[in-house]
Amino acid sequence: MLASYGERSPEQVRERIDSLELAWLVHQVEQRHGRMLDLDDDVLVRMTTVTGAVEVLAEVLAEPAGD
Repeated sequence: MLASYGERSPEQVRERIDSLELAWLVHQVEQRHGRMLDLDDDVLVRMTTVTGAVEVLAEVLAEPAGD
């Protein structure tokens, strides 16, 4: 998903995610899954790397919508 931000190849995506990439990623996930993600600052801090974002999104999307 992050590769499509800026039309990059997956190999060009760095591990570190900047704030614009993070905002774009969260928006894309919300659009793809049809639900709003209510992420507090503690959760967003964990999403400053690709690895962290994958972990957080897996946890958040595993929860039933509305919880």
